[in-house]
Amino acid sequence: MTRSYFGTDGIRGTVGQPPITPDFVLRLGHAVGQVLRSAEARPTVLIGKDTRISGYMLESALESGLNSAGVDVVLLGPLPTPGVAYLTRALRASLGVVISASHNPFADNGIKFFSAQGTKLPDAWEQAVERALEAPPAWADSASLGKARRLDDADGRYIEFCKSTFAHDLTLKGLKIVVDAAHGAAYHIAPKVFHELGADVIAIGCAPDGLNINHEVGATHPDALVRAVRANHADYGIALDGDADRLQLVDGSGRLYNGDELLYLMALERLERGEAVPGVVGTLMTNMAVEQALAQRGVAMVRAKVGDRYVLEELTRHGWLLGGEGSGHLLALDRHTTGDGLISALQVLQACVRSGRSVDALLQGLALFPQVLVNVRLQPGRDWQANARLQQETDAVQRELGQDGRVLIRASGTEPLLRVMVEARTQQQANACATRLAEAARAA
Repeated sequence: MTRSYFGTDGIRGTVGQPPITPDFVLRLGHAVGQVLRSAEARPTVLIGKDTRISGYMLESALESGLNSAGVDVVLLGPLPTPGVAYLTRALRASLGVVISASHNPFADNGIKFFSAQGTKLPDAWEQAVERALEAPPAWADSASLGKARRLDDADGRYIEFCKSTFAHDLTLKGLKIVVDAAHGAAYHIAPKVFHELGADVIAIGCAPDGLNINHEVGATHPDALVRAVRANHADYGIALDGDADRLQLVDGSGRLYNGDELLYLMALERLERGEAVPGVVGTLMTNMAVEQALAQRGVAMVRAKVGDRYVLEELTRHGWLLGGEGSGHLLALDRHTTGDGLISALQVLQACVRSGRSVDALLQGLALFPQVLVNVRLQPGRDWQANARLQQETDAVQRELGQDGRVLIRASGTEPLLRVMVEARTQQQANACATRLAEAARAA
């Protein structure tokens, strides 16, 4: 069944345009309630959100839709996406809902769901909700309507959970850390987590006004973090995105580390502690140097499609614990059921504190391959896979690169673009090869 509303991570769009309108969200809440009621007599749903001004409107609509189907609602207020996943599991709720558009600007918003186990839900569940959306509503009678209440200590519970994932015999005392919460869902949580573990914290991006989420701050705009780390002579900088499931990290020199490097560091720390790391899941975009470095240590790497949902699927399939993507979505399934920017940052800092070495020192053996990405606009109706010249050029480039590079060509899932990526041993070679492939892709 083709899904009409759900994308790779819930439902997302521009506020005021379908489907992110209050009338649709009310219907969505009712449909979700109908699906839940088919399996459980009196379900309870948790609702968290980020700091967008539209969150108030969508929260009210979603609450009403769920109540109208006979579902009880617990309102968490602003809370990171992984915090909602944690509390859904901890409070034995039937479902967790997050109102957020993650790293998008404030004019967008979205809705995503977590199972009772704190995991992403399968396609079959989303399809059931879409079928319920097409069916006539089945309003509960007055005696059966759901109730709503607010959980006042949601942030405190999640802070304690985050801290529990950091080794109990270690502390962050002596470290000065800049924390950038992107004016998003972790604005009142992230500084406290690091402070309560002993760090001297400088907070930026922690003053939301409903309109400034992700605006020139956070994981998608790390320049603000780099400047703050240097200005404050800090040891590290931690940047999250609007819903705090993504991490970017900066060291005292202002050097930015991407998700590929941090994933390797997390695996390396476990190996050095004598833990088994049978395999790691990356994506099609994960730097080839990480794959080679892991192989040298006897660790397999499997590539999933781009998206943390697909990384999680591969981890589950193989029974592994560590995975992630270069954008900073990192998963450590023995710490949490979903990607969590705060917990990932704590895992990296734990490795530094325990070893007495900096991130740079821990990653001395890893040199990322230069990676070039070129976007080629596709003509409507054009089948890029039938481009014989592109296929010939791809084969020629791959032969030239041999074992010291790779080519990845894929169509964008959201725009009429062909994404041409080349990795090579040198920047010059990567640029030259990407240019040749882009020219071939533009050819008729």
